[in-house]
Amino acid sequence: MYNPFQEVRKIEARVFASLPAKFRKKRRTAWSDPNRQGAPVESFLEGPSVDRQGNLWCVDISFGRVFRIDGKGDWDLGVQYDGGPNGLKIHKDGRIFICDYKNGLMVLEPKSGKIAPYLETAFSESFKGLNDLHFADNGDLYFTDQGQSGITDATGRVWRLRTNGELQRLVQNAPSPNGITLNTKNSQVYVAITRAQQIWRLPLMANGTPSKTGVAIQLSGGHAGPDGIEVDAEDGLLVCHLGVGIWRFDANMLPTQLVHAGKHHRLMTNIAFAGPGKKRLFITDSLNGEILTADLAVGGKKMYSHK
Repeated sequence: MYNPFQEVRKIEARVFASLPAKFRKKRRTAWSDPNRQGAPVESFLEGPSVDRQGNLWCVDISFGRVFRIDGKGDWDLGVQYDGGPNGLKIHKDGRIFICDYKNGLMVLEPKSGKIAPYLETAFSESFKGLNDLHFADNGDLYFTDQGQSGITDATGRVWRLRTNGELQRLVQNAPSPNGITLNTKNSQVYVAITRAQQIWRLPLMANGTPSKTGVAIQLSGGHAGPDGIEVDAEDGLLVCHLGVGIWRFDANMLPTQLVHAGKHHRLMTNIAFAGPGKKRLFITDSLNGEILTADLAVGGKKMYSHK
């Protein structure tokens, strides 16, 4: 596990697919006014996930859209509704679960395009604003409740929805919890804490209770902090560091690789593994409405959608 301080391998991301012009109409929205400082937007893509057929799904929080992109890079609008879809993961039965900033936890039936609420409140109290989610191998769903929390309002939460329907609050004092994932053994939960420039690690005891939560990674630089995160097959952690690129940390949380944008101005927010050996990384460039790719040496861990 000895690393200090090996040279970080740098990989430049390339464009796979760009949001077609028919889906682009720049304007201000109720989401962009507080979250993009009033700037008009064409889209804000996040939440990439790959289904069993090889299609890449992603969300557009700014206009309540969910897109499906095939292997050729062709886009199809899966659904558009009155909401703020922020994160997306696929259940092994094919249903698509969505963290919606406005409506709570939603479920989309991909064949029919029907979308409906799944969990709108926590013990009758509204969520702050759901952000991202991840299925454990046993089907438990972990998700972050970010809202407008930050350093001066450290009230962001992390939830776990058990397969039996029990909702459990794991964290209630996070300054902007964002991306979330689990290690390959499902014994540790990682959470991107955007406004603190940190990755928190929540070790889970045998009964699932977090114990001795701490900081796994302390970042610096960029213009916001970490966003989407994912674990690879060797328990390496990939972190979308806004304004920098995508770091790959080894199992000892030391950096080994950096996926970067070269001379391009991009906002690489979320990631998903796909392709042979799950070594191809798909990346949402939220700023430009594009999907980027990069090929890595280590593939992603097997997701619940493909169990």
